[in-house]
Amino acid sequence: MDCKDGGGSKADAERWLTTGEMARLSRTTLRTVRFYEAEGLIASRAREDGSHRQFPFEELRKLQMISDLREAGLSLQEVKTLLALKGSCANAQQAAGEMSSTLCMQLSELERRIETLQRVRGELAAMVDMLRVCRECTHPEFPRRCRDCHLTDHAATDRTARLLWKN
Repeated sequence: MDCKDGGGSKADAERWLTTGEMARLSRTTLRTVRFYEAEGLIASRAREDGSHRQFPFEELRKLQMISDLREAGLSLQEVKTLLALKGSCANAQQAAGEMSSTLCMQLSELERRIETLQRVRGELAAMVDMLRVCRECTHPEFPRRCRDCHLTDHAATDRTARLLWKN
């Protein structure tokens, strides 16, 4: 079952998940599930007689969103702030305004990161292409000669090649 995108059924809403199921279904680790529980970001049902943790199915969705936000680069504190924001406001108008403002700032930061990732991805892909020439190299002065090799002069790899290969 892939719970990442689905709306979930009534049976899912009544289902309890173990820590292992939470980790597997959210594509995280047991340690991550335990950490977010300890941080108060997700909650398990009170354990009786040393039994295993059990999480309501809705906590899986929360864990998936938290994991996605963290993967996107938000800090733990930023995630906590987002989750607590609505409850810290006096009314719907204030909550909507603050949430909107906070999300707009996060969107701007994500766009900046995306631009950087795309640039670096392009440079690394160009470097992989450039290295195809190097795989055939039999020059006796390797690696010293790499710095001045004209076969690997490509504008798309200039910065990356200088750092990783032509040093």
